[in-house]
Order: sequence, then structure tokens, then C-alpha cells
Amino acid sequence: MLTRYELQEKHLVSIDNVVFGYENEQLKLLLFRRDIEPAKGDWSLVGGWINPDESGEDAAYRVLTNITGLHDIFMEQVSVFSKPDRDPGGRVISLVFYALIDIQVHNHQLVDKYGAQWWPVTKLPDLIFDHDEMVQQALDKLRMKASRDLVGRDLLPEEFTLTQLRQLYNSIFMKEFDPGNFRKKILSLDAMVRLNKKLSSESKKGAYYYRFKDTEECDFTDRIINI
Repeated sequence: MLTRYELQEKHLVSIDNVVFGYENEQLKLLLFRRDIEPAKGDWSLVGGWINPDESGEDAAYRVLTNITGLHDIFMEQVSVFSKPDRDPGGRVISLVFYALIDIQVHNHQLVDKYGAQWWPVTKLPDLIFDHDEMVQQALDKLRMKASRDLVGRDLLPEEFTLTQLRQLYNSIFMKEFDPGNFRKKILSLDAMVRLNKKLSSESKKGAYYYRFKDTEECDFTDRIINI
């Protein structure tokens, strides 16, 4: 006699990674050309199937590591996409994660090997299936994180100026923050250390470099979105 599990129809389960990076004052997204039908050759998020012996999180990390060469990657789950007709190839349930990586330190050769490319989030190509919705939900999640934490530690170099941090926030929220208000609000968090060195090209006096404090030293009790 068949059990209730055996009588249940089987579904495919995949993961899709919304991989954000930051370069040339632009928030960017890592995309690649899909290599299977349907929609073979079209632009897609970085993803794959979940193996029988791994969790969704493990699968997401595996795919990210394989394509970027990085191991210590910030990643959070966005949502589960499960509409019956979302994938014309079959009944596929997708677990969606978003990740933040430093474009400068990832393995460029691996990215090229997989045929992936970085696209500015303001100039994305048409994406397959419901991937546009995945990107929007991931961007909303990133903005929520940026409103209560300093996301720059995952996207900026180890040493940066306040102007560079503000430009990152401009690109995430797609708005221009007032320099004076931003500086006042950010410094009030006491989450960074000012270094004894300057970037001379930002102003006549030069701009001090900063670095983030260790996360355990920081207390993000205030929101920085209202600046």
C-alpha cells in the first residue's frame, strides 16, 4: 500500500541568487545567459537545482562559491516563488536569496567562465520568467537592511571616504542624499573609525578615510533612511 508521501506529486526545487555588487558608483547585478531550454540564451539570475543532500542555503552558497570563488559571502533569503505556471519547463518552486559581494575581490576568471556579466540595476536587460519580480523583492530587502545597518562593509573596499559611502547609498535607494545630513547621521551611529590618511582628490583639504568597526562593537539602534 502506497504511503501518503508516495502518492504526493513530486516537484522540482531550485534556487535563484540575486547577487549585488558595487562598482563605479553603480549598484550592479550579476546575470548570466541561461544554458537550458526553455528560454535558452536569455538573461537569468545565477541559480541552479538543490541537490538531494543539501539545504536551500547550502545550495545557494555552493552556486555562489562556484561562480565567484568567494566563501565569506553575506546572503539572506528573500522569498519563495511557487506559482504553478512560473516556469514553462515544468512545476518548479524557487527559493530566492540575495547576496552582497565585493566586485573587486571576486574571481573574474570564474565569472567569465560561466558567461556571467555585471549589469547596473538601472539598466537591466529583459529577464526570464519572474526574475524581474525576484530582483525587485531583493532590492526592497536590501534597502530595508541598509535602513538599519551599514551595508557598505560588504560592498566597499576596507578603507573608504564618507562621500564614497554616500554614493553607495545613493545607488541603492536611487536618490540623492544631502551630504551634510548624511554625514551627521552616519557619524552619530559610531560604527566607523576615522583613519589618519586622506583622499586628496575629493576636495582641497582632502577627505579622511574610514573603516568599519567590527560588527560586535556596533549598536544599530537608529535608522539611517530618514536622512
